[in-house]
Amino acid sequence: MSDHDASLATFGGYARLFPLPNLVFFPHVMQPLHIFEPRYRQMTADALDDDKLIALVLPRSGSEDDYGGKPAIHAVACLGKIIADQKLEDGRFNLLLRGLSRVRIMEEVANGKLYRSARVHLLEDVLMTDAAGEARYRHKLLDLAPRLFPQQGAVKKEFRKLLMGPMPIAALGDIVAFALPLPAELKQQLLEELDVARRLAALAAHLEANAPAESSEDERTFPPEFSAN
Repeated sequence: MSDHDASLATFGGYARLFPLPNLVFFPHVMQPLHIFEPRYRQMTADALDDDKLIALVLPRSGSEDDYGGKPAIHAVACLGKIIADQKLEDGRFNLLLRGLSRVRIMEEVANGKLYRSARVHLLEDVLMTDAAGEARYRHKLLDLAPRLFPQQGAVKKEFRKLLMGPMPIAALGDIVAFALPLPAELKQQLLEELDVARRLAALAAHLEANAPAESSEDERTFPPEFSAN
């Protein structure tokens, strides 16, 4: 059993919540995090002492101004595992989080902590069974995604290799949705869609409507930079 599977097999159904504006986390991806707020330092310390799991969740539109309090959040989040950590002398942390699974937040629970926790349900994809359909979406992503990809050169070439490789189409769709500069609300919709075919159709439709004829020369950074709480 892989570490990924083992983490989910022993998951107890309760998750530490980490609301982050403008960041939608997905399974199969990596996200660096810089932790400096006291509540999330506590969350990180508790996670490192326990199962190393944290659920990243997007605050609902209009609640961003309440980030310092208890903003309203979306019902579907992504459970991630800390796979690398560095504690700084002043108590801050640098983390690398790997996405494990979509989760539905069933109810928040009191935990006596500075951060929020919830009872959550692991969500499973409805996988595609149409090999021709998978091949069609793989070709669409290969054609359209690099046009919106935020960097040229060697990184872009590696991205094309990834799309042409053996990775399952569901994972590829999540990686593309995470990596590209798509609107946060669209990313959240893609996170909430469990049917892989419908998820890929929505992603492809957006790319077809918005991908430029040629790749941009913009030099934004990929992989994503550290996200600070």
